Amino acid sequence: MEGIQKILVVVIVTLTALLVLVGVQVVLVIVDLRKAIKKLNNLLEDSLIGGGLIRPDKITGILEMFRKGRKKETKEQGQV
Repeated sequence: MEGIQKILVVVIVTLTALLVLVGVQVVLVIVDLRKAIKKLNNLLEDSLIGGGLIRPDKITGILEMFRKGRKKETKEQGQV
């Protein structure tokens, strides 16, 4: 019985260590994603408010194009 308990302890310690490592990696990915979203937000804010690169009417046009594409896809899937 003692051998089974030792194996069980080793497995529990190993899984705990792996879960801690995975948790740390997930936190690092979330922090990195947050930084990237902040940079993207600043870039879009500067370009829209600054009146430079992107105009709101062009963005809505692009979004409308994607919406029409999705509507066509759903119609095609409904016909099949």
